[in-house]
Order: sequence, then C-alpha cells, then structure tokens
Amino acid sequence: MQFYIKPIGVIISPYKSKAECPTQGKFSEETFTIEIFQEFEEGLKDIETCTHLIILYWLDRARRNTLIAIPPQDRREHGVFATRSPHRPNPIGFAVVELIERKGRKLVVKGLDAVDGTPVIDIKPYSSDLDCVENAKIGWFEEGKKE
Repeated sequence: MQFYIKPIGVIISPYKSKAECPTQGKFSEETFTIEIFQEFEEGLKDIETCTHLIILYWLDRARRNTLIAIPPQDRREHGVFATRSPHRPNPIGFAVVELIERKGRKLVVKGLDAVDGTPVIDIKPYSSDLDCVENAKIGWFEEGKKE
C-alpha cells in the first residue's frame, strides 16, 4: 500500500542545516515561523486560542533506509522505532511547540528542531489533559541515566 501526504505549509527556521539543530525541539530557544499554504488557511480558524500545538513535519533530509539507530545519549544499537532518530522509513518529525502569535497564514512558534524549508504535514492542538502521559518511560534511556 502506498499513499500521498500533501504538505500544508513550510517551516521558516533559523537553522540552515541539520548540524545546527538541537536534538529535540524542547532544547531550542529560537523562534520559528510556520507558513501555511493559502489553500489551507481556513483550517487555522481559532488556532490562536491554543497556547501549544503539535506540529508534524516531514524530515525531507533524513535517510529512509535505516532500521537500527545509535542514540547520542546511549551509544548502543536500538531498533529505530524504539528511538527518536530522524532517520527512519517514514521520517515524520513531531514537536510540541508554544504558539507565540498568529499573523494571518503565519504561526510564530517556539520549540522546534527543524531546518529551514521543512514541509509541515499537520498541526493539532496540544492538551496537557489529553496528550500528557504521566510516568512514561523509555527503558534503555532510563538505564543509561543510572550509569
């Protein structure tokens, strides 16, 4: 089965290369602009009432033939689906960002880890009541913190 995902916008980022990006969006202090394509502008109705958003984006510079990853925090091999590696069969990026302001079709946000020109594939409102899972763990990551 194959399917097509149509980008809804693009990220305007201060980071021009992968090497400049932090490993996770929560470590970024920079502001970003997400420019939504005109045909999707109506979908932004009421988005300014949200304090935080989930941004799904296509990591178009990532390798797609990777099934084993070595995370920088661990240095041991893990299956790519047990890691946050950008290199994976379907390189979808995920970040919870703070919405600073909406300017028409542009959203100014904080908390991304994407390079300039990265395609946006979806936006959803973040809710701490619905999306936060208390006590969630990544076993190998927790083991590494103890060492």
